[in-house]
Amino acid sequence: MSDLYSNCQLLLRWIHVMAGIAWIGHLYFFNFVNLPFQGTIGADIKKVVNPQLITRALWWFRWGAMATFIVGLLLFTQLYMYIPGVGFGATELFSNEQGLTGRAIWILLGMTFGTIMWFNVWFIIWPAQQKILRGVRDGVPADPALPKRAALTSRVNTYLSAPMLFGMLSATHYGAINFVTGVVTIALGLFAIWWAYQTAPKVGTSI
Repeated sequence: MSDLYSNCQLLLRWIHVMAGIAWIGHLYFFNFVNLPFQGTIGADIKKVVNPQLITRALWWFRWGAMATFIVGLLLFTQLYMYIPGVGFGATELFSNEQGLTGRAIWILLGMTFGTIMWFNVWFIIWPAQQKILRGVRDGVPADPALPKRAALTSRVNTYLSAPMLFGMLSATHYGAINFVTGVVTIALGLFAIWWAYQTAPKVGTSI
């Protein structure tokens, strides 16, 4: 039984990481590669390129987000809310006599940011992109508010991604947490994304 439990955990971790790479990788593609690129091409080229390129990228993007979210919940339940041989309940990784463990706080921080990002993908970004791409395909301009809404929400997700990833990794590899550590790591993550936005239009413009 212990082998089954361990193998299941390994499988869930692998799927979670692979799906997360697909999701966040495409998020960074949209914001750091595609966004500067779109500003360099005209409407006639966008009509040819975007329905082919963006629809494919959005498929991996949204389903990567869904798989990451669902498998992440399963993994959280197995690690923090299930005791082998006993049943469902908070494990020692989640809480002890002092309350929530540092590991639990980190993972809950990462999960909070990740859940917000997943919601944004499926209920704001994807519906807006559907209407935008259909408008491009059919030659009917979409509501001008849609591109702004999708872009703003995507930018929010990009900024959230850095502290989200730190929370996910720290839960396993760091564990300790206090208010100062949390604030500093979030600030560093936000700065890293800001730097990437400033750098993105300037890199890769020549061979």
